Amino acid sequence: MEKKKWIKHIPLFIIELAVLVAAVGVLYITLHATDSKNGAEKDNLKEENIAVNEEVKEKAAEIEHTEGEKNQYTGIFNLAFFGVDARDGSLGKGNRSDTIMICSINMDTHEIRLVSIYRDTFLNLGNDTYKKCNTAYAQGGPEQAIGMINMNTDLYVTDYITVGFEGLKAAIDALGGIEMEITETEITHLNNYQSTMAEEMDIEYTPVTESGVQVLNGLQATAYCRIRYGGGDDFRRAQRQRDVLVAMIEKSKKASLKTLTNAMNAVLPSVRTSLDVGDILPVLSMVGDYKVTQSDGFPYSDMRNGGIIGAEGSCVVPTSLEDNVKKLHEMLYGEKDYEPSKAVKEYSKIIEEKTKDYLMY
Repeated sequence: MEKKKWIKHIPLFIIELAVLVAAVGVLYITLHATDSKNGAEKDNLKEENIAVNEEVKEKAAEIEHTEGEKNQYTGIFNLAFFGVDARDGSLGKGNRSDTIMICSINMDTHEIRLVSIYRDTFLNLGNDTYKKCNTAYAQGGPEQAIGMINMNTDLYVTDYITVGFEGLKAAIDALGGIEMEITETEITHLNNYQSTMAEEMDIEYTPVTESGVQVLNGLQATAYCRIRYGGGDDFRRAQRQRDVLVAMIEKSKKASLKTLTNAMNAVLPSVRTSLDVGDILPVLSMVGDYKVTQSDGFPYSDMRNGGIIGAEGSCVVPTSLEDNVKKLHEMLYGEKDYEPSKAVKEYSKIIEEKTKDYLMY
């Protein structure tokens, strides 16, 4: 729940890792990254406009008052990652976020934890209305989507990266593909998504014909990320997305400078971010020290249900938002006795009341 406290120049390895986990391989940001016509789209979010639960704000202020500014190389940095499938190249509001993820980077232990928030989860949208959580990005862009995450999790996230699926495809191709294990059941669905995407992009595609471990190109891997059939539905789909990110991180660690530069140039036009990278120079350090140690989905498997919730249709429902938040804070911070805020407890009761007559079991 710790609020970020950074000096003007964001630590270089944080930029590297944040963008790594944002599905762009290694994005070594140069001076032109947010200024060039070919660079990432910089979003100057106003932190005061991002919703954060009041108790969380108060605790963050108290910590800052008693402990002062922490060394920028310590602590936990939480970043929101959104993946959108924008047909017109836009990365802001108006697009539903197919991927919603929290990337939590522990700079003391060099551990990365990935948490997918299932896009069909029935949550507070950050404005005290309750719908599928991916509606938040469509309504208010990254600002509202970050607020949605904060209000439902008792986190204090203020930075994000959004990547379009075309950027994901380009980055994976620039890295020379990634190694993934494909099941027999997944082949048909993967190729169906490939076919649709290839037609929309007016490009050729290479069908996957065999199961097992193999190297997927950018289109194949992006199609793999979109599979939500063949067992597991959207839960398995979110797991595939996290698996692809991990595979990209591992491939990037072994890549040459030329390959990394190509990946950067390929993905930047499809990136929008709040990170201040205007004065960050390219470096080649620290990335290899970090490792994804935990990967899970929210709400957790033993704390969720589902049902057709009125006009919202099929939704994932946290059986207790309060209990899910306790488990999330244990995962990210090791807090086994975390007490959720009054706001989360209120949202939990509202979700239970609005969904109790629709749940499957």
